[in-house]
Amino acid sequence: MGFSQLLGNEHLKAQLSAAFAHDKLSHCFLLTGPEGSGKHTLARLLAAAMECEGKDRPCCACAACRKVLSDIHPDVITVDTPERKTVPVERIRALQADAYIRPNEGARKVYLLPRAQALTESAQNALLKLIEEPPPYGVFLLLTDNPEKLLPTVRSRCQLLRLSPLSPAQALPALKERFPGRDEATLLSALRQGGGYLGPAAALLEDEALTQETAALVKALASRDSLALTTVLAGLERRSREELTALLLEWKSLFTRALTSRTGLLASKEAAALAAALSASALYRGAKAVDRGLEAAASNVGAGHLCGYLAAELTEAVTR
Repeated sequence: MGFSQLLGNEHLKAQLSAAFAHDKLSHCFLLTGPEGSGKHTLARLLAAAMECEGKDRPCCACAACRKVLSDIHPDVITVDTPERKTVPVERIRALQADAYIRPNEGARKVYLLPRAQALTESAQNALLKLIEEPPPYGVFLLLTDNPEKLLPTVRSRCQLLRLSPLSPAQALPALKERFPGRDEATLLSALRQGGGYLGPAAALLEDEALTQETAALVKALASRDSLALTTVLAGLERRSREELTALLLEWKSLFTRALTSRTGLLASKEAAALAAALSASALYRGAKAVDRGLEAAASNVGAGHLCGYLAAELTEAVTR
């Protein structure tokens, strides 16, 4: 089986397969590539290969591989603080303490850091001490879409694994299987817009189930109905900060896709409707207002003030 579950990246897969065949393995890997490039798939396959009990590692069939790929192996540990924007030094100190406890059942203890770019500087320095003198069974997989945010000293201790874009021949079969109703030209357009990466291409092709509020927003904006727009925003004043943030992220994506669709690129029907109804300057102003709304939400601005600001800005954008 090996690393065949990862699409493309043939040179990278051959390099890793040879390393496992000759037991010449690094203890620290830096997996880089944009969101949707396959970093998480590669990390799981690497972790499975580290614990694999078969010959062609990862075999993806032995008990150890199945546990890793099902996220239930006790010696494969994810290190993150998803409820926070950054990964603090306290989380890495806990990792340090755990790293010197021998594996429960596997040959190695594998630590996955899915947001390595979110490590604070003090957390990176604490991690550096560990990867400079790791326990013999310790393996560290750092995943990031922005390796430049890591200290040079950390990067220098890692084996770099850079995920490459896929060719149409590599990506189209997977896209056709996932989106059987889409024609090849649409799939190729999505792949080009996604930079050759499967994740972004699939995101462009998915028919997003818009929230009720977003559907109402699209209707109000497209019809330039300022009263309906104010009604939509007023209805959000009692939402929690988390709910508002999720909604604003959806709106940001909507405005961005509407702007890109004006250049002839693929867009959802809602984004296309906005692009047809509003000028580029109106769309840009709307996107900027939503960005400022996200900043305000992160700064603990009250929901009432935030919704009032958005109502004023979006109304101005569509009525000018």
